[in-house]
Amino acid sequence: MRYLLDNASEVWGYTREHLYLALIPLLVGLVIAVPVGTLVRRVPWLRRVTVTLSGLVYTVPSLALFVIIPPIVGIATIDPLNVIIALTLYSTALLVIAVPAALDSVPAAVLDSADAVGFGPLRRTLTVDLPLALPVFVSTLRVVVVTNIAMVSVGALVGVGGLGKLFTQGYQRDYPDEIIAGIVVTLVLALIFDRLVYLLGRAATPWVAKGASS
Repeated sequence: MRYLLDNASEVWGYTREHLYLALIPLLVGLVIAVPVGTLVRRVPWLRRVTVTLSGLVYTVPSLALFVIIPPIVGIATIDPLNVIIALTLYSTALLVIAVPAALDSVPAAVLDSADAVGFGPLRRTLTVDLPLALPVFVSTLRVVVVTNIAMVSVGALVGVGGLGKLFTQGYQRDYPDEIIAGIVVTLVLALIFDRLVYLLGRAATPWVAKGASS
């Protein structure tokens, strides 16, 4: 606590950078994964290929990606875009699998009812499938948020990493207080955003809370 109080402005700067590097990939991953996941669900072989490719992407160590991406994209290793691209790949890999799984949780009777009253494929997807799939999808979204917040710190090894800089600086200076401060703030951020996503999910699916209370 003493370190955090004495270096509040520096830690706040690292925190803002950390959130930027963690949340931008999440948003980009959502934009990519929701439509792609919805489409591949209707094509079994394409869904299997997507699951395989996503699994391969997620097994690549983050530090390796931070080294591989710059020469491919044409950016410097210490460019924040390096971390953003890497975490976008990880976020998309998890979310594109989660979307079809969440859609599978929608009761078939509900889908049949929507078809029976004349809902077209697009209208049913937007107004029935996706809303009812939210409770299952949000559970994966919480994992991705927390994972991104944790993985941003690895970027400090290549010069970008928000709160991860407290780890590298603390290690170089042999100053455990700085390392502990980084751990504490990272944990607090993860807990806050995990809870925030949970609450947003509950707000977007009020019928779940009503069903649980009844």
